[in-house]
Amino acid sequence: MSTTKLNRSDVLNKLMEVRGNALAIAGLGSPVWDLAASDHQPENFYNWGGMGCAISMGLGCALAQPKRNVWVITGDGEALMGVGSFATVANQRPDNLVIIILDNEHYGETGMQKTHTSGGTDLAAMAAGAGIPTTMTVHNDEDLKNLINALKTSPLPLVASIKVENTKPKLVLPSRDGVYIKTRFRQAVLGSTAALHVT
Repeated sequence: MSTTKLNRSDVLNKLMEVRGNALAIAGLGSPVWDLAASDHQPENFYNWGGMGCAISMGLGCALAQPKRNVWVITGDGEALMGVGSFATVANQRPDNLVIIILDNEHYGETGMQKTHTSGGTDLAAMAAGAGIPTTMTVHNDEDLKNLINALKTSPLPLVASIKVENTKPKLVLPSRDGVYIKTRFRQAVLGSTAALHVT
């Protein structure tokens, strides 16, 4: 098994270059910082709580907004907690959903304990076994180029587990106000009148 790993900030910067108008759901912790540092915009939903929910949230968003691509940017610990979501994604088969897992093989928010991916658990293989049509593990720059090409040409949904270095991301903290984040995202997706219907 390859031990090559990529720099998480470089990965996000390259991916955001081809994001287009996709909506983005960030899993809690470091992926929030990664997304805010690389491409902070109202079309980002920053998940500060709810560990294990990012993929399910992305699925719901993709089904509700079938004309927009939806990207989930999350970590391996969060994906492992919500791994059953792969089966639901495969069952629903949204053709506008991309799931990017930044796999540093550690729980970054609770003390850097190793996750199961450090011992061989293969998230891309689990997604493929669930029935998701396009899956891959990214170890190096060539793999990343293949992922970027797949984002343009391969059937969705897609799950990519990207092996990244176990380093701290650039610390860019967006608002932690849940109501503000929700309202900002709704307005970006639905227009300014969405704020009138927020309860």
